[in-house]
Amino acid sequence: MLMVTRGLGDAQPRPYPVATIGNFDGHHLGHRALLRTVVDAARRAGGTAMVLTFDPHPVKVLAPHVDLRFLTSPEEKLARLEAAGIDEVVFVEFSPSLASMSPEEFAESVLYRRLKVSEIFVGQHFAFGKGRAGRIADLEHYGKRFGFTVHPFTPVTSDGGVVSSTRIKQLIQTGRMEEAARLLGRWYAVTGDVIPGSQRGQALGWPTANLRLPAHRVVPPDGIYAARAMQDGATYDAVAYIGTRPTFGGGERLLEVNLLDQNRNLYGRPLTVAFVEHLREDRSFATAEALVEQIDQDAARARERLKRAEEVP
Repeated sequence: MLMVTRGLGDAQPRPYPVATIGNFDGHHLGHRALLRTVVDAARRAGGTAMVLTFDPHPVKVLAPHVDLRFLTSPEEKLARLEAAGIDEVVFVEFSPSLASMSPEEFAESVLYRRLKVSEIFVGQHFAFGKGRAGRIADLEHYGKRFGFTVHPFTPVTSDGGVVSSTRIKQLIQTGRMEEAARLLGRWYAVTGDVIPGSQRGQALGWPTANLRLPAHRVVPPDGIYAARAMQDGATYDAVAYIGTRPTFGGGERLLEVNLLDQNRNLYGRPLTVAFVEHLREDRSFATAEALVEQIDQDAARARERLKRAEEVP
């Protein structure tokens, strides 16, 4: 079972800690490869596979004006770290005092004295300490002084570039869902509770489950999507809509989901929606009849696309 430690003051000595540092937002292919390496090294040594991460995210402290969006919820991140075999996640409070530590102070105070790491794996472009002044060579120097081994980790590449959370966010925000899925190793999904709606979809012959878009999550652009919806262990083909319903005068931006060829009560339980392909942009129609005709076409396209959608693209 995953152990979660909040604060360095609560960190306890562990057998031969093998650590890595990062926020691991998205749990993409690069993260998976790094975590596998950490877990394998810890198992060989009979030690503890450990992730050191920060709460709040450093950007919230250093640039609070930035609208920070994430690929995973905190709960999903911990679940995926546990599934990867990590034994302990240590949340370090990212405060102005931590941000002002020199690279040497961070290496000595956090890695050596508090966590007593034996080995640490970090990406080739890892930076640490005040102003991100510390680099891999500095960490290796401090490792020799304080008795831990530093392993630079080669980034994973795919589709002609390094796999990174930033790159995946850009793909999702421009509706390139299959490209994002290849880097994530899964379809990008969000989860929310189904809320009561206006029943307009029901009246049009296309009933939808309505979800509020989760706060602080990366959201694809408005429009229509071929999607998969998951609830209580079951998966359904679906067509999804993100937008404000401009045909009917606009309103709150919602995620609306129709289960194709299904009629199920989805209220009262979380629904997860995975986005497979952005089929078209949102737009206003002159009449409700014209909108229904377009929805029929959208549903047909979604069915065809989902026939070709592998579990992992």
